[in-house]
Amino acid sequence: MPTTDPQDGDPVAKPPQLLDIDARGLRALAHPLRLNLLNSLRESGPATASGLAERLGESSGATSYHLRQLAAYGFVEDDPTLGKGRERWWRAVHVGASFGPEFLYDPDPEVRGAMGNVLQWVASVHAQEVGHWIGTTQDWSRAWFEASDLSDFKVRLTPELSRQLADEIHALINSYRGRVSEETEGSAVVRTHLHMFPRSTS
Repeated sequence: MPTTDPQDGDPVAKPPQLLDIDARGLRALAHPLRLNLLNSLRESGPATASGLAERLGESSGATSYHLRQLAAYGFVEDDPTLGKGRERWWRAVHVGASFGPEFLYDPDPEVRGAMGNVLQWVASVHAQEVGHWIGTTQDWSRAWFEASDLSDFKVRLTPELSRQLADEIHALINSYRGRVSEETEGSAVVRTHLHMFPRSTS
């Protein structure tokens, strides 16, 4: 099951709580601006519609509208601890989301299309993040460059073994949560992508 788990700057000892999206929520989410708004709130924390508009290069009217739509489907909510007067701050409700494979085989073409749009967006963000890292490696120490990884592997598996491998990788990554506090000198949030897919040999 694909998952999106943006950078969690506050490590915890257990896996983060992910939103299990249903078909209705998936259709509501499958809009590029809504995906970018939700991702920005997860990555950078609470913000106002105008702040997000400036960050994403959009109009505040558009960000305000789509934030209200995200709130209607439970993706974001008001942050009452930050608002002053009429200023409205928004925060993400969950740190990430999971998507069931049934959406790709749903009889409703709108659901299948929404799933495809979300997956394409996720793949695009991953590519952008890798490209940004490569373009900024000189801004980091040699130790961090040597600690990074950009590898690919090829191994013959059955669907069951591929699922088992993915689950074990998820468990391994989650076992590192909570080991390093935010105040630890020299630490950084490490972004890890997992792509697993079959390839034709013909």
